[in-house]
Amino acid sequence: MASTRAAIRYAKAILDLANSKGVAEAVNYDMKSIASAIETSAELSTFIQNPTTKVEVKESALLEVFANVNGVTKGLFHLLFENKRFEILGAIAIEYSKIFDESNGIETAKVTTAIPMDAALEAKVLAKVATLSNKKITIENIVDPSIIGGFILRIGDQQYNASVANRLQVLKRELSN
Repeated sequence: MASTRAAIRYAKAILDLANSKGVAEAVNYDMKSIASAIETSAELSTFIQNPTTKVEVKESALLEVFANVNGVTKGLFHLLFENKRFEILGAIAIEYSKIFDESNGIETAKVTTAIPMDAALEAKVLAKVATLSNKKITIENIVDPSIIGGFILRIGDQQYNASVANRLQVLKRELSN
């Protein structure tokens, strides 16, 4: 799902409103659950993206599906109803979480491994990553068996590739020269 400039503008506006009402963290929880629901449910994603479905139906369905969300989030649904922009709801939810984390000094470190990390390994990685950044770090584990072993660590725009696949690729280049 591509993030659009409109989604970023909506996310910033919703964050400003949530901050002014003191519910930014609750709205962040809502946005994470909305993004997750749209990402995991093909039916919900198709429903939101469908241009032939009336916006009134979309708004009422979203209010039923996400009945327990904060009032600010319900206000977003109504705003998207008025502007007929429900197709960018998923992008807004993702952008909101990014902007919220950024404003609170939280950074996500993406660790790609061949197998899922256990709690002990995650604690070691978190301790090492904490020395690289002065922000509060959260870890997102991405499992990719194609790296064979090792890991790829990405924090912001920095990447450290210690995967077996990368080492094999470097060796292959050296031998072919």
